[in-house]
Amino acid sequence: MASADEPPVPESEVSVSLTLNGSEVTRTVEAGTLLSTFLREGEFLTSVHRGCESTRCGACTVLLDGDPVKSCNVLAVRADGKELTTVEGLADDDGSLHPVQQSFWDTHGLQCGYCTPGMVLNAVSLLEENDDPGVNEIRERISGNICRCTGYTKIVESVKNAAADADTDGK
Repeated sequence: MASADEPPVPESEVSVSLTLNGSEVTRTVEAGTLLSTFLREGEFLTSVHRGCESTRCGACTVLLDGDPVKSCNVLAVRADGKELTTVEGLADDDGSLHPVQQSFWDTHGLQCGYCTPGMVLNAVSLLEENDDPGVNEIRERISGNICRCTGYTKIVESVKNAAADADTDGK
């Protein structure tokens, strides 16, 4: 047992290589680094919000190999060898918004914007699984994301409109 005078043993460092928003990234991090910390502090991706840091609010949601995960409860090393998408990675190279982002903008599915990245990424994932989800399915998918500003009505409408727009665009 170490005495109180001895410094703590540093955590081991690990290399993490992943595809982040379409670009290959390799970084060395402490083994216990959370994915949210890796993204915010290491990659400066500020859409990954820190809300509750206990997986209850969904503000830190990202897509890991296309599946929504709450990055405040996932170690960065878990993303090694995987594809990770944040809301910054959704827009086209020319800056045009992803159809779900555009629908949130057009339908006013956001207010303060704090929950919006997580809501958008959950909607993107849902629409990739089901291009015509019902209201209950949308509500179920976003149920892990808390919005303190809206009654969720405009968020649900945004997802429905994104699905409808994709149908009319032939996407």
